[in-house]
Amino acid sequence: MSTDLFDLTGTRALVTGSSQGIGLALARGMAAAGAAIVLNGRDTAKLDAAAATLRETGATVDTLPFDATDHDAVRAAVDAFEAGTGAIDILVNNAGMQHRTSLEDFPADAFERLLQTNIASVFHVGQAVARHMIGRGAGKIINIASVQTALARPGIAPYTATKGAVGNLTKGMATDWAQHGLQCNALAPGYFETPLNQALVDDPEFTAWLSKRTPAGRWGRVEELVGACIFLASDASSFVNGTTLYVDGGITASL
Repeated sequence: MSTDLFDLTGTRALVTGSSQGIGLALARGMAAAGAAIVLNGRDTAKLDAAAATLRETGATVDTLPFDATDHDAVRAAVDAFEAGTGAIDILVNNAGMQHRTSLEDFPADAFERLLQTNIASVFHVGQAVARHMIGRGAGKIINIASVQTALARPGIAPYTATKGAVGNLTKGMATDWAQHGLQCNALAPGYFETPLNQALVDDPEFTAWLSKRTPAGRWGRVEELVGACIFLASDASSFVNGTTLYVDGGITASL
């Protein structure tokens, strides 16, 4: 099969929450596949630093700072970029956060922050970008879900609820927008070594549990998400819509 199916040359990808971790790794991987990259976050200094590291590899990079939880700010930023710079062909909704506390003690304000950051942002940015994609009759939206889209574990019930919602919102996006030429899918990482998971990575007891629970027997490396992302962002997935692709070392397949 020709590798041209996976070539992203001539496309532009916006990745939210991409100054570090999974978002930056996916941006780097899509740049290597030929895409121009738009990095997003709220911290302009971190965005500029991330952009500089990508440009050192020869990538074409813009930065677009906005708060993904602010509907009006998202719409204004996306519309201005489309008008002034060019089309966003691929959107990766990666912005997210975690808060670990037993459910009976979970603070209401932390619950609201999780809802806004992990699910409302997917709606806000997805809608703003899709309006332009619909007009062009083409586009790729990749929402970052989680093994918690399918599974739960103690101390993160609200996070689990938000990631379940990401999976179902992805189905809804595909149902509404496939008729306009968009492919909307979710990429669901398992347990990866990222800043968001650093406390767990540093916990020997948790790492031992995870190694036994995961058929692959280890933490994932963020680079191992790149192939799946490129598949969902490229012509190779032209008839894939509304699905959640788990990249988790087998954890959701095994009891």
